[in-house]
Amino acid sequence: MSAADIVRGLYAITDPALTPGDTLLPACETALAAGLRLLQYRNKTAPAATRLHEARTLVALCARFNATLLINDDPQLARESGAAGVHIGQQDGGVARARALLGPDALIGVTCHGDIRLAQHAIAEGADYVAFGRFFPSHTKPQAPAAPLSVLEQARTLGVPVVAIGGVNPDNAPQLLTAGADAVAVIHGVFGQPDIAAAVRRFISLPC
Repeated sequence: MSAADIVRGLYAITDPALTPGDTLLPACETALAAGLRLLQYRNKTAPAATRLHEARTLVALCARFNATLLINDDPQLARESGAAGVHIGQQDGGVARARALLGPDALIGVTCHGDIRLAQHAIAEGADYVAFGRFFPSHTKPQAPAAPLSVLEQARTLGVPVVAIGGVNPDNAPQLLTAGADAVAVIHGVFGQPDIAAAVRRFISLPC
């Protein structure tokens, strides 16, 4: 499948504070069973062995549901775990390094904050999709600088899928999709909810 086929609709991201320890895999399975098809494993604090075990387990779990797993910030972990690709920030070594490590078929996304020029640079380096945000107050990164909705309108011409992140919920997601986002990346709006399956179903029912 192409990046456009994969990066669309709901893009859920794990957080160890919301699904600690043994709750991670059941939470992800619940989300996948409810219809989630794009998942990012994000854990910056666990020991390397734990992260590798969890990533490999999530790769297998996603395969059961015909879903895609990406790894946050760590191309080496993506390679070792067999994940489909990686999402990197501006300080994570660049697209060229990730591509050299993961190969031509890996899916690579880049955080571009609110700056269309960062997105253009990432795409020139070979990024498959770009992400902008935050657009609303965020539980995960409350101090992150805000991005204007206009950047999503500008991004329509970039030629790759566009992801919006930051405080996204089912009520505000439609304005992001209308502005130009192909997908909405969600952490607390899925894994911070008392009914994960219901949260996923609300998101995937939105037109995109």
